[in-house]
Amino acid sequence: MSMSFPLAMDNWDDRETQAIISTLNSNRLTMGQNVRTFERELAEKFGSRFAVMVNSGSSANLLMLTALKISTTMKDDSRKNIIVPALSWSTSFTPAYFLDLELRFVDIDENHFGISHELINSAIDENTIAILAVNILGSACNLNELLKIADENNIWLLEDNCESLGASLGGRYTGSFGKMATHSSFYSHHLNTMEGGWITTNDEDLYDVLRSLRAHGWTRELPATSKLRRSKQVDNFEALFEFVLPGLNFRPLEIEASIGLVQLAKFNEMLTIRQLNANHFTSLFKQLPGVRLQEPHGESSWFAFALIFENKDIRDQIAILLQENGVECRPVITGNFTRQEALKHLHYKICSNLTVADKVHDCGLYIGNHPVDLNQELTYTYNLISQFFQRT
Repeated sequence: MSMSFPLAMDNWDDRETQAIISTLNSNRLTMGQNVRTFERELAEKFGSRFAVMVNSGSSANLLMLTALKISTTMKDDSRKNIIVPALSWSTSFTPAYFLDLELRFVDIDENHFGISHELINSAIDENTIAILAVNILGSACNLNELLKIADENNIWLLEDNCESLGASLGGRYTGSFGKMATHSSFYSHHLNTMEGGWITTNDEDLYDVLRSLRAHGWTRELPATSKLRRSKQVDNFEALFEFVLPGLNFRPLEIEASIGLVQLAKFNEMLTIRQLNANHFTSLFKQLPGVRLQEPHGESSWFAFALIFENKDIRDQIAILLQENGVECRPVITGNFTRQEALKHLHYKICSNLTVADKVHDCGLYIGNHPVDLNQELTYTYNLISQFFQRT
């Protein structure tokens, strides 16, 4: 008998509905007090001085890399580059197209699937300005080593933490190690505001840059003391419409922030349930021959559950088996992104063998994790896969 085990699941209750209704009745729907309160609570909760909410995690990546380019000293006209892992979501990479940055791809760690810190030094040259660490499926990269490499080479460490909100390393949340970090509150993520995301930083000047970029390159949100302001008379007629950066409109909605405040109050409980599901998943699958699991670095927030099989043929057969029996599954993020058609639009260099990323691409899939008890669904999935191996 098949069951429904989806990749994404609604985790709202009446509290989110009431927050939406209250916001609609307030007659303030675009960015306002709810956004400011949500930003403050996000920064306090996850260990950063500042948070800047935007309309998606993808937009957060674009703003973060734009702020990097604006704020990094450009010594000459040569194209600058950033070191990136071969495994991530497309919008970790595609901002480089709009910013004329070169991507330097290196392989991923075979255990936690984040960027391999051992391969980075060989990819760095005089035009490298940053390392982009992507915390994959709830697991931290080796952020301490990456931070050390960045400091030694006088470049920035950035984090794409969109899949790993609530993960930690040595008691410190991912998303608080880099100069900036991006986060997502898309429907299927740890916090669900429908669409949404934010950037965190401890740097006040970057905070001002990000707020200006979010809203047209405007200075309206910035204090009189901001280095970006030409006029320190913030209520001066002309100063009210001062534009200093090449911004667009990435502003979030008050409704999204009001939902986020409810979700944030539930976050610890939701994270605990995800971790309990992970305990059950691991106890089932860790002894299953022919299957490898992601081995998190630090304390994972368990976005989803990855399974790596011995070869592509087995992976493909199991993917069909699961989907025919009501278990949604999908490739691990984009797989090895250098094998995607979008790469032809980007400036890039492949700086190592991508053996691990290829293995994940060809032989991996993942199933969902949600903040509800999944013991039954995970046991059912395990039985399907276990019986497959018994038959073959």
